Amino acid sequence: MSRLAWFNCTAGTAGDMTLAALVDAGADSFAVGAILGGLKIDDYALTFERTQRSGVSATRAIVAVHDHQAEHQHHHRSWSNISQLLQNSELPDRVRARALTVFHVLAEVEAKIHNVSIDDIEFHEVGSVDAIIDIVGVCAALEVLNIEKIFCGNIAVGHGHINTAHGVLPNPAPAVTALCALRNVTMVGLDDHRELATPTGVALMVALAESFGVMPSMGVHAVGYGAGTADISGRANVVQVIIGDATETSVLSGTGQTVQLLEANVDDVTGEVVAHTIASLLSAGAHDAWASPIVMKKGRPAFTVHALCDSSLIEKIAAILVRETGTLGLRGTTLQRWPQTRTEKTVTIDGYDIRVKISGNRVKVEYDDALLAATALNIPLREVLLRAEQSAQ
Repeated sequence: MSRLAWFNCTAGTAGDMTLAALVDAGADSFAVGAILGGLKIDDYALTFERTQRSGVSATRAIVAVHDHQAEHQHHHRSWSNISQLLQNSELPDRVRARALTVFHVLAEVEAKIHNVSIDDIEFHEVGSVDAIIDIVGVCAALEVLNIEKIFCGNIAVGHGHINTAHGVLPNPAPAVTALCALRNVTMVGLDDHRELATPTGVALMVALAESFGVMPSMGVHAVGYGAGTADISGRANVVQVIIGDATETSVLSGTGQTVQLLEANVDDVTGEVVAHTIASLLSAGAHDAWASPIVMKKGRPAFTVHALCDSSLIEKIAAILVRETGTLGLRGTTLQRWPQTRTEKTVTIDGYDIRVKISGNRVKVEYDDALLAATALNIPLREVLLRAEQSAQ
């Protein structure tokens, strides 16, 4: 059964508040710190303290940087610097992958705002040690709690203006609005001049959340509250996280996950090119990719190449479709997607590990793993598939 986390950000969100909420919900702070040790960043201390916000008991996360002069020199870190830092770390695979996804989404948004290449992006506040610890710390806390899927409610934002490394900017910050636009996230404006939603906090949700909106059906196990710096009169300045296990519901329960369907008609490419295009789309993060045979004008046989992806990946997926097929145009549709709850386990067949996906009463064996085992053991593929299914059940 999948372990879920749903974040309530209707009072705002920030990286430190999100981290504190997960620790408040039961993520062991020492285990989180041990994972962060794999970053190989020194001269900081991460501590947690109990506090209250408008009478609500909460946890606050505090990152203290010891060598302020050295940190000031490295405050501006490029996307490539941070990517290399994470790639060279000793973090668990899922922690590293989630952190890379968050920073990559931030880099893409910043590149678009400043109209530069993603390789030329220099992170300012987001490149500081405390921001890096916040983002990787959240990914570490999710790992400690074994959270498989993340969901989020609407994002609260303030108004007026804020002071940043780039100068005075509108509130909400351009990065926040651009991040929300990637996933069609609903922003709720509050009558407050503070920066209620920060780029790090919103990037964590946009990059990692399966969907935004109402809380999914789950059996609740724990609730946590992460405190912001200010104690705001009349409103609890906290991020709430609810941890639980997915429950069996209708296959069309909830509002579904909003996705984009991109399509291109091509009549001048070979089957090999179509197959390569599909593989490239899947490698780039598309949920699914496929081709349908069609007949175009003048009776010409052709293909429609389809790709289903998150809104945050639409430009990347579109670029691959155009590059690989040479199409002169694309069309797109916004759809709703209802992925079914599934778990993954590994079974061993004569010394070979084979991944198996389980959903409801269905067991699906990973073909590549089964083929590798069948070839190495010199036995029929169907025998390996059958034994793996029986072992998983």
